Amino acid sequence: MIRLQQLSLMRGTKALFESADLTINPAEKVGLIGANGCGKSTLFQMLLGELQPDSGDIDFPKQWRVAHVAQETPALDRSAVDYVIDGDAWLRSLEHALEALESQGDAADGHKIGELHTQLADADAYTARSRAEQLLLGLGFSVNQFDHPITNFSGGWRMRLNLAQALMCPSELLLLDEPTNHLDLDAILWLEDWLKQYAGTMLVISHDRDFLDSVTTVIAHIDQRKLKRYAGNYSSFERQRAAQLTLLQSQVEKQQRQRAHLQSFIDRFKAKATKAKQAQSRIKALARMEELAPLRAAAEFSFTFREPERAPNPLLVLDHLDAGYRNNTSDDVVEQKIILSDLQWSLQAGQRIGLLGVNGAGKSTLIKTIAGDITPLNGSLNKGKGLTIGYFAQHQLEMLQPDDSPLMHLMRIAPDAREQVLRDFLGSFNFPGEMVKSPIAPFSGGEKARLALALIVWQRPNLLLLDEPTNHLDLETREALTEALAQFEGTLILVSHDRHLLRATTDDFLIVADGQLTAFDGDLEDYRAWLFKTRAAMSASDKKSSANAIPITVPIADNKVQQPIEAKERQRLSNLRKPLERRLQKLEAELDAIHHKKASIDVALADSSIYDSTRKNELQQLLDHQHQTTTVLEQLESEWLQIQESLEKILTD
Repeated sequence: MIRLQQLSLMRGTKALFESADLTINPAEKVGLIGANGCGKSTLFQMLLGELQPDSGDIDFPKQWRVAHVAQETPALDRSAVDYVIDGDAWLRSLEHALEALESQGDAADGHKIGELHTQLADADAYTARSRAEQLLLGLGFSVNQFDHPITNFSGGWRMRLNLAQALMCPSELLLLDEPTNHLDLDAILWLEDWLKQYAGTMLVISHDRDFLDSVTTVIAHIDQRKLKRYAGNYSSFERQRAAQLTLLQSQVEKQQRQRAHLQSFIDRFKAKATKAKQAQSRIKALARMEELAPLRAAAEFSFTFREPERAPNPLLVLDHLDAGYRNNTSDDVVEQKIILSDLQWSLQAGQRIGLLGVNGAGKSTLIKTIAGDITPLNGSLNKGKGLTIGYFAQHQLEMLQPDDSPLMHLMRIAPDAREQVLRDFLGSFNFPGEMVKSPIAPFSGGEKARLALALIVWQRPNLLLLDEPTNHLDLETREALTEALAQFEGTLILVSHDRHLLRATTDDFLIVADGQLTAFDGDLEDYRAWLFKTRAAMSASDKKSSANAIPITVPIADNKVQQPIEAKERQRLSNLRKPLERRLQKLEAELDAIHHKKASIDVALADSSIYDSTRKNELQQLLDHQHQTTTVLEQLESEWLQIQESLEKILTD
């Protein structure tokens, strides 16, 4: 169990947490959400011990091993598979200890060598490479990349290596900060299945609502420097949050009516001697009345694409087109690397297409070819007269000039527009006041992505080419983009790992695979089934053709604290632990049930109709049940902590 009690933290002059409380039960999978800059990553730093709160406590069992994704990857000559195995630090320490002992030759302690071999077996050392290879395959690496040095991989692929290393680490607590940012849809689907089987406690920060819906059972929302727990996944959180906002709105309106009534009495009678005493009492009542916070919209940012001026039909035609790259060799000979070959396809006005396919299949190559960033190797690309392309590339933010302001960026593409018109336009994308004239270098990734979108919207494109547009966007801005694209009246080609965006904005899917572009007759669930069927077929083929078959296993949380103890001592500790662990399992089941019961009561109390005068008895029953469940919850949590302390004492004595 993780307990955050009265947690407070300042970063500079900004308060991130003020007396925040949160309880997370063992094996719960928690989605940590909140606006950008609210303190999500900071909370991870506190859980890792890298940062200490100004006040309050963070408690979880001392023996828990914590796995997290490193933010930096050293440029090593170490192979990818060895780097992933390094994630199991205990395994590596045993291997190094054994190597050191065996190097002593005949002088080595045979008893200690035997102990180390036993511990290596307990640590699954003999399946370590196959488990690491499975992780690499799932995250999109090919078999021939297993032994490539880390220096061969780009930044995005190195982040995948860091993720694989974190998943390789045996752990009771797994912390994942935006794990899907550098993954394509195929890798995300694999990661979801892996995380569903993870047996430990997990906290994940993500702006991908489908991913959160798939892997989380609890949502922890950071809002107004507090932490609030919601039972269920992200969609469940949205429903509960909407009910709370509706209730808050009714409470605000009720309080406003009460304040208006008191103020009216004061205004009418404060000057009359006969009513002065009553007026004074009402002035005091008005002063005592706590003013409720104003209702805030769930998503404060929205925008729309302007209607295209014209739309040729067809917009473009690919005629026996080969797409790929030209490389100059040392002998000034140009070599061609064909990614997509002999494409014959036309794009009609009004089509809304989502591109699917594994990483490296050629989705971005096709987008770049249509956008004109790369020239076709063979064949032709014929564009309709009047075609205006709005292009958002994967690395769009790197194309922005860091020393220039949003206004300067927009003035380049709209030199004849009045400055006030440009300022008003940028203000609609949340660049208010002097922010429009500030250099963008210190802007967050989300702010830069909003600017890139603004530049595209201004140009009134009739064809949008979007290649992973959501990578730096928070949930609210993603929702704004989704709504804007759903209303866009032009033509759309979208590459994205955000399934909610794909589902809401596209009508048809095309698969890029084996150098070809083919229609996919199905939805995203059909694509998931097709993908896993294809992988299974490839795995079966590998078993027949090579010795590289990877067993399908998922590491699970290992509750054994691995330390060198004799067999009798291990048995004694086991006898002491087992009854406590059995009771702990029962307590965890009871805690889960009582949490669900309390959550259902909270939802019922969030319904404004329950406060109607005709439902007084029902309201009182709910309040009584809430009090009872809270009392039982405190008792169970107290017993859980006592048992955890007893287990820790057994393991440390």
